[in-house]
Amino acid sequence: MGFAVAALAAVALTPAAAGSIQYAVSVDTSSLNGTSGFLDFQFNPGNALTQAATSQMLSFSGGTLVGSPANDGDVTGTLPGTLTFMNTAALNESYQGFTFGPSFSFFLLMSGPAIDSPNGTSTAGSSFGLGIYDVASDPVLTNQGLFSGYAGEVDINLDGTSTPTAFPNALGGTSVVTLTPLLSPEPGTLLLLGLGMAALAGMRIKHLFSEPRP
Repeated sequence: MGFAVAALAAVALTPAAAGSIQYAVSVDTSSLNGTSGFLDFQFNPGNALTQAATSQMLSFSGGTLVGSPANDGDVTGTLPGTLTFMNTAALNESYQGFTFGPSFSFFLLMSGPAIDSPNGTSTAGSSFGLGIYDVASDPVLTNQGLFSGYAGEVDINLDGTSTPTAFPNALGGTSVVTLTPLLSPEPGTLLLLGLGMAALAGMRIKHLFSEPRP
């Protein structure tokens, strides 16, 4: 039984599959709770040679979305549903009215050739950025106000990996953004995991039937 448990544990710890990058994103907006403003999401290529990639926002929750988003470039969908960005234009942006609560969160899924098959000839990757703005459309909760305005960013590197950056808050302190990378096991891994669980269940049943009855 111990061997089977160890084998199942090894399967469960199989590294994430090539082909996608996933993050759990959470943002502490408690200092803005009850106020109005905007959320800005962008997924942009570094230059004209950047390889194709897609970013999707899923399972958005927290705060209150206000009105319809102002979208530019290749952006489809509407929060809290799936919002999809392609890096086909120089600017791919969704600017959304928002009433802040204590926090908000979502899952970020990044995929495409830039991740699963880097070509080795691109000279720049792509970046997903998250900005938080007040009612006057000024960036807040970040020290990047004179630059991108982002509070958090995930860059796709030329080798298909990613680099998350949670920028300091406006005073240079701890970031309000938490970017947690997630594992995404291959379908084959999930199948093996299921078979392992079934094997364990079968061994448990066999053990129960083999136990002497009182």
